[in-house]
Amino acid sequence: MWGRRGNVAGAMWRKRSGAGKGGNPKHNWNLTILIFHRRHTNDSSTTATITVRRLTEYQVIGRHLPNEANPTPKLYRMRIFAPNTVVAKSRFWYFMSQLRKLKKANGEIVSLNVIDEKRPLKVKNFGIWIRYDSRSGTHNMYKEFREMSRTDAVEALYQDMAARHRSRFGSIHILKVVEIENNDSIRRPYIKQLLQKDLKFPLPHRAGGKVGKKVFAYSRPSTFA
Repeated sequence: MWGRRGNVAGAMWRKRSGAGKGGNPKHNWNLTILIFHRRHTNDSSTTATITVRRLTEYQVIGRHLPNEANPTPKLYRMRIFAPNTVVAKSRFWYFMSQLRKLKKANGEIVSLNVIDEKRPLKVKNFGIWIRYDSRSGTHNMYKEFREMSRTDAVEALYQDMAARHRSRFGSIHILKVVEIENNDSIRRPYIKQLLQKDLKFPLPHRAGGKVGKKVFAYSRPSTFA
């Protein structure tokens, strides 16, 4: 684990502290090597903070810039899943440049709104139609997910596509996300198995009661049911 990567981290650390050849103690190197820093130092002032942001559903409305020939251009609306507003605007212009002769140079964004989930505490079934670019070509696909919101279903989609098909975020185009209210319309067996009336999950390990139990015991307790 600490082969070549450990040598590089050690070289960067020596460069930061001024040790070795070419080291300058006046330079302040902000390192973000979290594992190396936590294992070899006790200083917590330069520890890196890793934040994983979830996706948000945005409604982006844009149009062509008004001119004398067309003073009231047509509005175009898209629902885009992105981690922030910058990525949402970028994806909007990306799709508009492919679908219409419209780009950021000759267009404008009229409004950008966040779409919240109406029932965030209810478990729902979602069907997602996508088109993604693989190493061999472009493919259409339909997947089903059982989540509590549309954004959770899309996040599960990206994780599933990355695991099964090695697809990146930029190569996946979400065409439609629909909530499936009728259970008879569900196609995938891995979702149908969760819709049974008497659904039960096995409990192979169960902790015993504390009545009559000692604090310390000479043998390891057995938790098998």
